Amino acid sequence: MITNSEIKVKNLKVLYKTLIFKNLINQFNYKNNHQVPKLVKIQLNRGLGVDGQNNKILQKSIEEIRLITGQQPIVTKAKKSIAGFKVREEMILGVTVTLRNKKMYAFLEKLIHLVLPRIRDFRGLSLKGFDRNGNYNFGLKEQLVFPEISYDSVDQVKGLNISIVTTAQTKSEGIALLKEFGFPLIN
Repeated sequence: MITNSEIKVKNLKVLYKTLIFKNLINQFNYKNNHQVPKLVKIQLNRGLGVDGQNNKILQKSIEEIRLITGQQPIVTKAKKSIAGFKVREEMILGVTVTLRNKKMYAFLEKLIHLVLPRIRDFRGLSLKGFDRNGNYNFGLKEQLVFPEISYDSVDQVKGLNISIVTTAQTKSEGIALLKEFGFPLIN
């Protein structure tokens, strides 16, 4: 396990290559370097539902996600009509962005060290967000925990979902990988 002082000295990509990689090999006894789990991408999603039809709310969401990630999000649309949900084909439903490489590591570093500690009454993230392949999903209830979003600019509190995709084969490998990065996971 890595201490907080070690994490703050190096960025996470360098930390992975130098320290985390070796720790995972020792922990799981991998015979091949390609078996060691690594981060693939981080995906942020915000569902807008009926608010997606309001151009002002849509543009505000796009701007907030762009400020948070440093990358322009894409608008997601309905693939088919569902009468029960009052959804028509090609109706705007939300925004999403996928981060890879440098932007992914920069966002992860900001998430671990700045954003998660700013959440009120935060004790850690649940292990229930892991799927059987070692990918992790969780949601944030408000965008104000991000330092780029000012309180005055927020008209409506909206949350977002964050998915961390890894090459881990099992849930235990995914947990070990994120714990090595310093993710605050609790049982």
